[in-house]
Amino acid sequence: MNAAEDRYDLRADAGELRRLAEKAGRELEDAPALEVLRWAAGAFGPRFCVTSSMEDAVVAHLASRVAPGVDVVFLDTGYHFPETIGTRDAVAAVMDVNVVTLTPRQTVAEQDAEYGPRLHDRDPDLCCALRKVRPLEEGLRGYDAWATGLRRDESPTRAGTPVVGWDERRGKVKVSPIARWTQDDVDAYVAEHGVLTNPLLMDGYPSIGCAPCTRRVLEGEDARSGRWAGRGKTECGLHG
Repeated sequence: MNAAEDRYDLRADAGELRRLAEKAGRELEDAPALEVLRWAAGAFGPRFCVTSSMEDAVVAHLASRVAPGVDVVFLDTGYHFPETIGTRDAVAAVMDVNVVTLTPRQTVAEQDAEYGPRLHDRDPDLCCALRKVRPLEEGLRGYDAWATGLRRDESPTRAGTPVVGWDERRGKVKVSPIARWTQDDVDAYVAEHGVLTNPLLMDGYPSIGCAPCTRRVLEGEDARSGRWAGRGKTECGLHG
């Protein structure tokens, strides 16, 4: 797919942008991750970013190879493990990317004052909405397309993740360049390129979110079973 031919015109309306996403989704379904990211960077230029939870820096590393200096957006919820913040700082220091840190409107203390302490235990959906979903929606306003590290093999809820799709709620193109990768593919890429990863991945946390809502995963459980364990919740709301 020729990115130059599909360069997004900022004057185009959402319908045209959606058609572009759907076309790319069909044409890039079997493309290598680098080709998907090369298309996105070419089509959207500085209005394209990568989002990262700093579980690892695989997508950020891939994007830096085709778009040096690309914005990597990180949500600092105020509840992260120290290892996650350390990974963010290391990525900013050693990779050819521009780390952009988003924060919620309220500090944890301010949220506690308004909603009561430990909202994440009493109403995790509201906590995620306040500390993740709303900040991301506000932070993505300057972009037309964003890349994620979603993979189809992570959980049943992500099995249908398109490589390029349309984010209806935000009116943006959503790119998941490693959607077809397996954990073995991720591990091989990390080993080959020396990509930064969160130390918690080696300590029983294959999926890392906010500290109060993340536990170690037991043998035989799927990778995301440690997130909101026992609460009937599987996603924070950023991806659906």
